[in-house]
Amino acid sequence: MTATTTATTAPLTGPQVVRRRGDFSNVLRAELCKMRTIRSTYWLLLTALAANVGFAALAAAVLAPRLGSDDLASVDVVQLALAGLHLSQIAFGVFGTLLITGEYGSGMIRTTLAAVPRRPTVLAAKALVFSGVALVTATASTFAAYLAFEACLPAHTLTGTALSDPGVARAVFGGGLYLTVFGLLGLGIGTVLRSSAGAIATLLGVLFVPPLSLDLLPGTWKTTVGPYIPMQSGGQIYVAAHREAASLAPWTGFGVFCLYAAVALLAGLAAVNRRDA
Repeated sequence: MTATTTATTAPLTGPQVVRRRGDFSNVLRAELCKMRTIRSTYWLLLTALAANVGFAALAAAVLAPRLGSDDLASVDVVQLALAGLHLSQIAFGVFGTLLITGEYGSGMIRTTLAAVPRRPTVLAAKALVFSGVALVTATASTFAAYLAFEACLPAHTLTGTALSDPGVARAVFGGGLYLTVFGLLGLGIGTVLRSSAGAIATLLGVLFVPPLSLDLLPGTWKTTVGPYIPMQSGGQIYVAAHREAASLAPWTGFGVFCLYAAVALLAGLAAVNRRDA
């Protein structure tokens, strides 16, 4: 009877302790704690918010009154309101990149992998924590940008829109989705390269080089390949109206964009499993 009681109340040891220590919810909390302690997190999110809202107000107050009659007939009001995404996407991309490369640069990744030896768990936790934080902040910034644009738009200059109009709510929310997935693309590239400078340069190259390269190709290539490059495919999700004839549908293009991020994350997972910290 005494032996039974002793066995029941004995502390957990061995594999049970390892299992408890590596519990996924604990890993998520640890990654969230690390994200909160990184000073660049707040600066990058603040920069993205300021870019989205600031460019929206600037576009409404300065650009909208100067549009000619031809421009008024073809302008996409939501894209004009989300003009700041061209800058805020860089902030979110760098945010996702630094989430992993910062640990490699400081050597903290060794501590992380010692505490949680299952490397796919670590990468999955980083991706989930980043996705949650980025989606909330990015979506809040795109809706704030849209509302700021509508508030700053002078009377009798440009016909405004309402969130209840077809495609408008999807486009504004899609801006937040685009920024989140672009950050995940940066996280994947950062996991592969492990260098902040190299990963950020590669990420910006993936974003800006393909559109510039298309200008050097024949016209048929532009209509065949162009819709599938990252910026073109992902950007369709925040287009409310006046899409180009050769462009992909909003959710189709966003799906292609998600594939780029998925491939980068899978490549990062393969690199993490193959290499030492």
